[in-house]
Parts: sequence; structure tokens; C-alpha cells
Amino acid sequence: MARLVAVSLDCADPQRLADFYRALLGGRQLWAKESSVGVEVPGAVLVPQRVDGYVPPLWPGTSIVHLDLTAGDVDAAAERAVALGATLPEQPDPRWRVLLDPAGHPFCLTPFAPESKG
Repeated sequence: MARLVAVSLDCADPQRLADFYRALLGGRQLWAKESSVGVEVPGAVLVPQRVDGYVPPLWPGTSIVHLDLTAGDVDAAAERAVALGATLPEQPDPRWRVLLDPAGHPFCLTPFAPESKG
């Protein structure tokens, strides 16, 4: 059986995106190369990777995958994300916040989280 080991995020500036997620989620940098940076955050490894001619996805509409992040105080978490470089587009639903990271990828801040098993 296969196992998920990382989520890769295309971007123009891997270090900037790695710094954003490390500041937002905590964690540690695993490596840094010109082409990619590995960031271990609670629950995952994120790998911002440089793509020549990168064009941010349009939201809503063209993103293929987005991250769902849980936060007890969604408004405070959204304010912090914006202070770190995220943008807050028009919101589709008041129960969560959709933000765009510095590379334009959408991510959601939600108060909902799956129950932990074990």
C-alpha cells in the first residue's frame, strides 16, 4: 500500500512560501535548495517547489488541491495569516475562511477537525 509523505506546492519562490507555512503552522525546515524547500509541519511535510513561469491559480475556479487547516479561533488565525502574507478574498461561506497564500494557492481555515483515533 502507498503512503502519503508530502504535499508539493508549485510556486515562483520556494523559500518565501516555506517561510510562510512554517510561521503559520510551526514546524521545521528539512532542506532548502534553489528548486525546493521541505517543511515539516504538524501532520505533514510541505514542499514548495520552483516552477519556471509559475502562474498562481485563480480562485474560485482553477485550484486542483487546497489545504484545510483547523483553528479554534478562525478569525484570529485568518488575521495572523494575513499578517504573514496571505490575502483574504471574497468568502463563500461564513463557517470558514478561504485565504490565498503568498503564491496564490487557496487554503481554508476551519473550526472543524476529524476526530482523532487512537
